[in-house]
Amino acid sequence: MSKDFSATRLEVRNFAQADGHFHGQAPLSDFKRLAADALAITGEQPLVHWEAEGELVEETGGAGHVWLHLSAEVELPMTCQRCLTEAHIPLYVDRSFRFVTDEATAELEDDDSDEDVLAMSSEFNLLELIEDELLMEVPVVPRHEVCPVPVKLEVVDPDFEQASEEKKNPFAVLQSLNVGKSAD
Repeated sequence: MSKDFSATRLEVRNFAQADGHFHGQAPLSDFKRLAADALAITGEQPLVHWEAEGELVEETGGAGHVWLHLSAEVELPMTCQRCLTEAHIPLYVDRSFRFVTDEATAELEDDDSDEDVLAMSSEFNLLELIEDELLMEVPVVPRHEVCPVPVKLEVVDPDFEQASEEKKNPFAVLQSLNVGKSAD
C-alpha cells in the first residue's frame, strides 16, 4: 500500500502504521528562524536535507508506541567569531521521538523519560520540528576549526600610545624631593 504523506500536515499515527519513510530538501529560506541566524546569502541558497521514518512499536495489551525517526542537515553560513570571516557551519540532527495522545501526557512523560516525547496531532508539521531541532544545534559561538586567515590577537591604538608617552608622570615631583634628601 502506497500513500503520499505531507511534511507540513503529517498524520503521524498513519505514517507510523504504514512504516512510512520519506525524505526531501528545501532551501534555507523556507526555514525563516534558521535563516535569520545565517549571513545574508548571495547566490545559491543552501539546502536543508531531511529524512523521516515512522515506526509503530507493538506493546502487549495496548495500541503500541508511535515513533518518528528524524535526521536533517544543512551548512549554515555564519560569521566566524575568531577571524570574522564567513564560515559554513555544519548542523546535523539525528533524533527519535515517541508520540503520545495529548500535551499533558507528553509533559508528564517527557520529564520522566530519556526519550523525546511529543503530543500527537492530526496535522503535525514535520518541517517545523526539523527547524526547531536544527536551531538547537546552532553554536553560540560559531567558528572555523582552523581559520583561513591569520588571527590578530592584539590591538594597537597609536593615539593612545602617543598620549601615554606625552603625559608627565604625576610622581616626578616626589622623585625630585627624594633625590634632595638622599644627598643630606
